[in-house]
Amino acid sequence: MERKSITILGPSVKFLSGISYYTIRLSNALSSVADVKAVLFRKMLPKRLFPGWKRVGDELTALKFNENVDFIEILDWYNPVTWFRGYLVARKSDFILLQWWTSSVAHIYLFLEVFNKIFSRKKIVIEFHEVVDPLESSILPIRIYSKIMGRLIRKLASHYVVHSNADRMLIAKAYKIPETRVTVIPHGIYDHYSRFDKEIAKERLNIEEDFVILFFGLLRPYKGVRYLIKAFEMLPEDIVKSSRLLIVGEEWEDKETLKLAEDSVFSNKITVINKYVPDEDISLLFSAADVVVLPYTRASQSGVAHIAMSFGLPVIAAKVGGISESLEDYSGTFFIPPENSERIAEKLVNVYKNRNTFNPPEKLKWENIASLWLDLFEIMN
Repeated sequence: MERKSITILGPSVKFLSGISYYTIRLSNALSSVADVKAVLFRKMLPKRLFPGWKRVGDELTALKFNENVDFIEILDWYNPVTWFRGYLVARKSDFILLQWWTSSVAHIYLFLEVFNKIFSRKKIVIEFHEVVDPLESSILPIRIYSKIMGRLIRKLASHYVVHSNADRMLIAKAYKIPETRVTVIPHGIYDHYSRFDKEIAKERLNIEEDFVILFFGLLRPYKGVRYLIKAFEMLPEDIVKSSRLLIVGEEWEDKETLKLAEDSVFSNKITVINKYVPDEDISLLFSAADVVVLPYTRASQSGVAHIAMSFGLPVIAAKVGGISESLEDYSGTFFIPPENSERIAEKLVNVYKNRNTFNPPEKLKWENIASLWLDLFEIMN
């Protein structure tokens, strides 16, 4: 089998997000079976327009591309010269893979696709991490821009990849894309974090309680953290006394959660860490946790679930969208209906009484993910 060459476009760690981690992990995994280049966004937005602008450029992760990946941070949001330089790199590959999570990069992707259409005609794959961003869809000018640009970008692509059948059906319906042109490839496990002894982790985090409940991730309304806070208040008094609820994540549009935590009758048992935390703190938090709760009201996918699985933690998750598929083969999953505090409380009591660790599904290992991508490239060739 002839070795393929692939260029992946995605965000650098300067604008650190789950997509930054994903771009690195996928690039590293594919580099074992293909020649991989990564073309990264250096200046992805006017800095002040990014909700987490105060942390842009901070060194928050030790995750690196491996030595087999040729990467370059070159793309600037406002500079067409850098887009053309990115195209010159990408055109040398057999396949071009565009990471899609926000319409803010649409004009850059369209530029690259047009030049590819005219000069190179390489196969372009769009990998959807988010079908429709709720913040972008709520702002009329951005919604119009996203709709028009997205239509043009999708028209010029050869194929599409999502992480679940739920998303496959969603983008087929929303964007009128034939399902035959959409392939489901699961999200790989996030197993690159260090692990600490539970008691050492709790000591370093100044946690004295026996039972640690963790919500982790950006604070946005659709994450449903308000239902977790209400569930915590429903727990039996003896369980609350021995528990600590950790709500950890950068607040974007969800000031309600901060207010609910502050006003809770058990506010002394709730710790809110309103910031984007570095890798070392992520390792401590998941090492200290006894359970992770994902009370989302909607979701395409969750990198947090893939961290929790790598730590073998029980996960209480709302059965919504693609997240239900990513967790369905994980024996530590406890599904609940969305927007249901009573069921969250019920599952928390069950986990409190029966504490176990679990093994992540084999299919989510990155070597298996890379194999699925290679199969797709063979079919497209």
